[in-house]
Amino acid sequence: MGKPQNKVKIKWSPEFAYAIGLLTTDGNLSKDGRHINFTSKDSELTIIFKNCFKLSNKIGKKTREKEKIKKYFVIQFGDINFYKFLLKIGLMPNKSKNLAGIEIPDKYFFDFLRGHFDGDGTFYSYWDPRRRSSFMFYTIFISASKNHILWLQNKILKSLKIHGHIAKSALNSCYNLRYAKTESLKLLPKIYYSERNIRLSRKYLKIKKCLAIIGKQDLI
Repeated sequence: MGKPQNKVKIKWSPEFAYAIGLLTTDGNLSKDGRHINFTSKDSELTIIFKNCFKLSNKIGKKTREKEKIKKYFVIQFGDINFYKFLLKIGLMPNKSKNLAGIEIPDKYFFDFLRGHFDGDGTFYSYWDPRRRSSFMFYTIFISASKNHILWLQNKILKSLKIHGHIAKSALNSCYNLRYAKTESLKLLPKIYYSERNIRLSRKYLKIKKCLAIIGKQDLI
């Protein structure tokens, strides 16, 4: 029996860290100790994931329970060495509520965070009716694991001296780490520190439009 094939080159880079962020949110490690799955509603994100790890596997489509239309894009691949590496840095099978910190080199933390945000984060804005001409927005990171969301908060706090606010969703069991406008204006330039950054285009453009409203479109 020959050596197991290594499909993923394990070397830290902005693209590699970004894809680890995607795996942390939308990825899954099978219990067989070999296979890694990535599932997303967004075809662009699935293609980005595939390209970051230079995978040749095909992207498929699948449905989830009680759904008739194939809404999800999925890519699965087997790589024992990469699987072991993911375990070593903190990922695991059935990670949803058990996830804690991930061992990311500080140099690439915000690339990882951008992947985390593109995978499971959200950004929304609104005009505050209590204050005339007050435009508000929030940058939000989401996880079913409280320990993981606390780890994220602490890492961002150490780097940028911003606290954010953790709340539990009323709709599900997930925790939200929320940064309001003032803190978002410190956080977003670190997430999108270069125009060459790999990113999900629809989220990036949404944020750019909101920043244009307050005259900060050149911030990212």
